[in-house]
Amino acid sequence: MSDNAALVLFSAGQDSTTCLAWALDRFETVETVGFDYGQRHRIELECRQPVREALALLKPEWAARLGEDHVLNLETLGAISNTSLTRGVEIQMGTEGLPNTFVPGRNLIFMTFAAAIAYRRGLRHLVTGVCETDYSGYPDCRDDTMKALQVALNLGTERRFVIHTPLMWLDKAQTWGMADDLGGEALVKVIRQETHTCYLGDRETVHEWGAGCGTCPACELRQLGYARWKTDVTRKRRTN
Repeated sequence: MSDNAALVLFSAGQDSTTCLAWALDRFETVETVGFDYGQRHRIELECRQPVREALALLKPEWAARLGEDHVLNLETLGAISNTSLTRGVEIQMGTEGLPNTFVPGRNLIFMTFAAAIAYRRGLRHLVTGVCETDYSGYPDCRDDTMKALQVALNLGTERRFVIHTPLMWLDKAQTWGMADDLGGEALVKVIRQETHTCYLGDRETVHEWGAGCGTCPACELRQLGYARWKTDVTRKRRTN
């Protein structure tokens, strides 16, 4: 396995795009993997290639490092899930204290399939945009879950995968800031214009922070984070 090669779990959302830039800044070879699991916002899959191409144009070294893309059909996950991300039902809080956007087992399955690809491709590092700071409370996004998964995957494959979670302790404002640090205004523009976050798949309604309905939990997090980041940037400029 190459110690300088990574596989990024890439949905073309704000978080995974920031993680892809993070990986391109660090590893010599970076491949990506996406999943079609019957999600309502399946339009995110159509955004993946434009975002990859846009990142490759930002820096010559990123273009040289960006490797193959893989898309896996996991429609069975959608078929067995009764959630607002896989069914045409209203987004709301469930009785267990979790939003009904939570797809049980999603990240566990994603990481397992990613490890299977990484095993075959000889990629040691797995990069995912999960976070437990500004998030919806999903238990499979927690740091403890990722650490346990790393142990399980390594025991089950006799490999030494390393799971990286660059956004784990960042809020959404800091995630915008990380993008700015990695690629400046050009990367922030790509994230605003090309990435997709909205759970309802809305690409027609356009805001300063990107396309989306503006009311689903994913849009609200992204919008509030962008506003906080812009306020922080303005304050720093005035101070300097």
